[in-house]
Amino acid sequence: MRTVAVVGASLAGLSAARSLRKQGYDGRLVVVGDEPHRPYDRPPLSKEFLAGTLAEAELALEGDDEDLVAEWLLGTRAVALDHRGRKVRLADGREVRADGFVLATGAAARTLPGSEGLAGVHTLRTLDDARALRDELARGGRLVVIGGGFIGAEVASTAYALGLEVTVVEAAPTPLAGPLGEAMGAVVSGLHADHGVRLVCGVGVKGLSGESRVDAVLLEDGRSLPADIVVVGVGARPNVEWLEGSGIALDNGVKCGADGRTSLAGVVAVGDCANWYDPRAGHHRRVEHWTGARERPDAAIATLLAQGAVEPGVPRPPYFWSDQYGVKIQFAGHAAAADSVTVEAGSADGRDVLAVYRRAGDPVAVLGMNQPRLFTRWRKQLAATP
Repeated sequence: MRTVAVVGASLAGLSAARSLRKQGYDGRLVVVGDEPHRPYDRPPLSKEFLAGTLAEAELALEGDDEDLVAEWLLGTRAVALDHRGRKVRLADGREVRADGFVLATGAAARTLPGSEGLAGVHTLRTLDDARALRDELARGGRLVVIGGGFIGAEVASTAYALGLEVTVVEAAPTPLAGPLGEAMGAVVSGLHADHGVRLVCGVGVKGLSGESRVDAVLLEDGRSLPADIVVVGVGARPNVEWLEGSGIALDNGVKCGADGRTSLAGVVAVGDCANWYDPRAGHHRRVEHWTGARERPDAAIATLLAQGAVEPGVPRPPYFWSDQYGVKIQFAGHAAAADSVTVEAGSADGRDVLAVYRRAGDPVAVLGMNQPRLFTRWRKQLAATP
């Protein structure tokens, strides 16, 4: 291959570019990114950066002396993939011709219909999002977080520490039941009540009120929650609209094999936009976690450079972490695959749980709350399980 184009300049795209060089590719490398910024770390955006304890420069993912000998086309998004012509068309009219492509366009935060143009309403996905929200939180007031997932919970935790009055609204009866299961979801979301953050569950949001600026969140049961600031944390959608009509298989993202290969030769996908096949789970799933974006590009690049002539391995079980109210939460594996969950150490009341999820007696997932040593041991065991 004389030219490889990496479309997406966040962690997954940077990891793919690094992997190309690490695996011996010495041809032309072009990296396209829709944001104007060089690659930066997203996890701190909802925590240290939002709290003002981490400087913007500390978000950088590249070392001062790192040089991938790449052409960086930043601040312009890809709008079409022409597989037959072996090129990507950009929004500014330019075209990037290449022999191989890595799709790493990530995902975009879902918004609340009707909130467009209403001041005080935020999502949190990008550095620019975090800048705007940080400035608002610094002024204090009443914050309503819509969505009790990890991003919403981390924002609530940060805002609580900054002295804001915080309410979290979750449509499901139990926050985090999807990734953690109902029992452990209830334990982890109990951190809100422990710190005086109001948690409203089992009711959806009807809309927002306010003329030029939001002043309340309207619930479907008729209640109204006064708000000076609203953060919408209701998940993300993969950025794959630009691939429609390209011939590539799409299904909740770019549909991939267990090594990132797509339905088109010479094209692999990584990161939040990629729906990889998981041999352990027996189905495809998008892994929207930092570790997946860091680790999986190695396998995808090996597949790309070998032109699909390598056998796919088994990806490590998905892993993610979250920091809330001073508690480090770690999770690995698939909670949905479990038929039981047991507390192996600590206690739910103490918020220092080490819980193991099993199916037919075999471990399939592990959760740790302030249990890093035990968690690491169990995570290694999960990775070694066929």
